[in-house]
Amino acid sequence: MAVKFSIKTTSSFFLVLYSSVILFFTLSCFSADPDPLQDICVADLNTTIIMNGYPCKPESQVTSNDFFFSGLMTAASTANPFGIGLKRGDVTTFPGLNTQGLTVSRIDLTPGGIIPLHVHPRASQANLLIKGKIYFGFVTTTDLLYAKVMKPGELNIIPRGHVHFAANVGPGNAVVLAILNSQLPGFSTLPLNLFASTPIIPNYILAKNFRVDEKIIAIIKSKFARNGSLDIANWEIYRPLDTAFTG
Repeated sequence: MAVKFSIKTTSSFFLVLYSSVILFFTLSCFSADPDPLQDICVADLNTTIIMNGYPCKPESQVTSNDFFFSGLMTAASTANPFGIGLKRGDVTTFPGLNTQGLTVSRIDLTPGGIIPLHVHPRASQANLLIKGKIYFGFVTTTDLLYAKVMKPGELNIIPRGHVHFAANVGPGNAVVLAILNSQLPGFSTLPLNLFASTPIIPNYILAKNFRVDEKIIAIIKSKFARNGSLDIANWEIYRPLDTAFTG
């Protein structure tokens, strides 16, 4: 029993250590967002003011609850073709993050599930694998792929603005803690950018880019149609202010 307890305690220690390192290096002094000019600035999400960030709500209305968030305690639904559930801890769900240059999200993947090709235009990303086995990778501007199968307790980094992806290659569910150095890093998904934009990109342009016939582009676009059988364009993951995948 003593041996088992020691192993469990050691594993927990390293998880806390890794998390602490991530959080330290994603504090505002290392952030892609502007530095804060006051101690606190809990976001007023009801504002009609358009600015680079959210205005602060009156400090007289701030409570301790503004600085605690339980939204990552449970997994989001993975009942979608990608087999992924995302719980976002960004400024839109956790207003206390306003001006702090930080987002912490929980990603759950079923066996064979993937995180589709995407970029975060406003943040670098660190990923701590909590459970499972995931193949994580990103591609540089010189078309080099850096990828590896991660094990629980391992940490990786995705440079800001780089195309990246992940796939659950283990036999069971996987859980990732994703930490980004922006309160609203953005999520630009390549398949939707190309095949479900509004208005749409003309087929002949996509056909020339991919060196295929326009008929093939039309078939691909049909898979992303807003009224199509998959209705992928309406999944909540692709709406910047939503917090989870849904079927």
